[in-house]
Amino acid sequence: MEKSRRKFLKHTAFTALAGTLIPELVSAADFQQSLNEFDSQTGLTFLFQGDSITDGNRTRNNDWNHIMGHGYASLIASRLWFDYPEKKLMFYNRGISGNRVKDLDARWQKDALDLKPNVLSILIGVNDIIAIIKNRDPEPIEKFEETYRRILDRTKQALPATQLVLCEPFILPLGWVDEKPEIWQSEISKRQKLVRNLAKEYNAIFIELQEPFNNALKKAPANYWIWDGIHPMPAGHELMAREWIKEVKKTFQFIK
Repeated sequence: MEKSRRKFLKHTAFTALAGTLIPELVSAADFQQSLNEFDSQTGLTFLFQGDSITDGNRTRNNDWNHIMGHGYASLIASRLWFDYPEKKLMFYNRGISGNRVKDLDARWQKDALDLKPNVLSILIGVNDIIAIIKNRDPEPIEKFEETYRRILDRTKQALPATQLVLCEPFILPLGWVDEKPEIWQSEISKRQKLVRNLAKEYNAIFIELQEPFNNALKKAPANYWIWDGIHPMPAGHELMAREWIKEVKKTFQFIK
């Protein structure tokens, strides 16, 4: 009888463990409950991934004066670190200037999965368009989607409880974008639609950025917000940080 009982308990424990390791076995209700529990948790790790917009000329050493770069990721981390010291939050920036979605895929294990973030924010896409404009190993939107899905699937498989945050790529009509505006508009629109759809499919928080930048043009000209059509000015990074926090705090209720 005791042997059978131990066998039953072992099987039950294994089944429960499998439910935590295999994303397909985690119910929507259980996943939402885990998100709600973030309200009282401490020690959450936030990771920002992307290209130069995220990179922000960050240091690659232990110089904490510049470790988060000089952009929206730094603004978000600084604000939340200041407001919630009792939460013992941790922030990492692993954006790399010039990266395309395939570059994220190539370094995803080391620069994302190994860090085991609770919140993973991704902004990628403009360098994939530059590759098309410059004819430098260009890839169609179908390949972009395939690779983006692969990094999301890898994340869900390895870290099923991690909250994804997908940021919409954006442009404004000046600088780089003025070179071939029709191609830029066509390609950015494809990626914006895709990222929005992926956010829905993967239960991710979607950060809309194109419309906020468009609306900002009512207050000041394009070069006040984005100096070359792609890379934000300081005010543009502040806009991004505010939009990011506005959407993320809907899920993480401790953020006011």
